[in-house]
Amino acid sequence: MNKKLAAALSGGAVLVLALSGCSSDDGNKELDAWAKQVCDALPAQDAKVDAANAAIKKAATDNNAPANVQKTDSQAFQDMSDAYKALAQAVQKAGSPPGVEGGEKKQQDAVTALNGLSTSYTDLKKKVDALDTKDQAKFADGLQDIATELGNLSKSGNTALKNLEQGDVKEAMAKQDSCKKVAASASARATTS
Repeated sequence: MNKKLAAALSGGAVLVLALSGCSSDDGNKELDAWAKQVCDALPAQDAKVDAANAAIKKAATDNNAPANVQKTDSQAFQDMSDAYKALAQAVQKAGSPPGVEGGEKKQQDAVTALNGLSTSYTDLKKKVDALDTKDQAKFADGLQDIATELGNLSKSGNTALKNLEQGDVKEAMAKQDSCKKVAASASARATTS
């Protein structure tokens, strides 16, 4: 019943930046400072999303009663919503990346996308909260619908910061220890999923 939800999470409601490749040593100090501000917000939110994913997967595989699955999933979706909202606030607070053409638009697009993800997870929380746990079949059908939505969200989630993270911004972020940790964590998750 909840296995589809867990499967949707395997694709990951992830907070991943495509941080790879090398960076040059002659960086833009202002851009590096901007990247540090954004990257420093990532590890805590990445951990929150990772813990929420793990809780949903555990609830799906432990044959919990529907009420327990509902409670776990509801809290996990709330945590994901909070994480994406915090990321949106971090990107908003950092401002537009200095010296980047179209930086203000890219920053605002990322904030809008992250806030949209936050709202979407709040909506999933409301849907899971509204499921009838007394009727196993209806509950299972409801979870299947939620799993489908979660799968779609997972696919769109990775694009939230991609447009912002290009060229010089990508290089500046790739230099930050906190972004390196998130990228390593994401790589580890990808190989174990």
